[in-house]
Amino acid sequence: MSLRRERTVFHVSNTDIARRLDEVGRLLADQGANPHRIRAYHRAAATLRHMAEPAEQILSQQGIEGLSGLPTIGGTLARSIRDLIVSGRLPLLERLRGKSDPMSLLASVPGIGEVLAERLHHDLGIGTLEELEVAAHDGRLENIAGFGSKRLSGVIEYLAGRLGRIRARAAPVEEDAPVEEILDIDQEYRDQAARGSLKRIAPRRFNPTGEAWLPVLHTHRGERHYTALFSNTARAHRLRRTHDWVVLYYDGDHGERQCTVVTEYRGELKGCRTVRGREADCLEYYRRQDDVLPRTPNRPQSASAGTSSGG
Repeated sequence: MSLRRERTVFHVSNTDIARRLDEVGRLLADQGANPHRIRAYHRAAATLRHMAEPAEQILSQQGIEGLSGLPTIGGTLARSIRDLIVSGRLPLLERLRGKSDPMSLLASVPGIGEVLAERLHHDLGIGTLEELEVAAHDGRLENIAGFGSKRLSGVIEYLAGRLGRIRARAAPVEEDAPVEEILDIDQEYRDQAARGSLKRIAPRRFNPTGEAWLPVLHTHRGERHYTALFSNTARAHRLRRTHDWVVLYYDGDHGERQCTVVTEYRGELKGCRTVRGREADCLEYYRRQDDVLPRTPNRPQSASAGTSSGG
């Protein structure tokens, strides 16, 4: 099997990468994350500090498989290291610091302004340039108003150069986490946030007083690690949904995945917690619940009509 090489854009030393991984570990500990996950980041940092060969050289010559084969570094940490080398950014660290601003990153792509970046983030759950590139290749951007063939071609060409690679075909489609698992995490997060039992961080955006108001939950289901936060986007503030829309980040085979859970306000799913973009899956899930449980305000009774998007 041939390995896909990655061109480095930012020159980041092993010491710099280790320092950021250690900071991730410290922030995860402060925010009550799983101890095994915390130790994994600290162990990976220690490995990098004692390596003679630069991680960016390994990535360039062996691809991400070379990084994931290092002692104490598996697939998830290898992708974090890759992100730092290729883009100079680690989205997880920015999020833990309360400085995550995916809309500004998306808006930095020529042809995508602030309004379009916000729609891409909220409607498609895109938060990184890699996710944008995959969406450009798998057809999802074509369904967004304003993305004609000329703009789409320009975005693909720009991302190919910025990310240092050209895809001949779309990246493999990755299986999403089950909606019942996502909805369970959503319930856990909102319950703990309501009780005031979660660590709160001070987001940089839309927070002029620097108040630590945003609860953050770190939890897991099986081998998947989740981080959940209320949405802090301009659209969430404008529509007063900052304590309704919940954004979940979780591990995937090809990188971090993201989804948004909202309360549906129209259609058959009205009043239900719904995963954006997976309304049909949610409707089927609630149908199955009705087979064994009495109807509640959070479950639709029938499924005779189509679904609609919430918010």
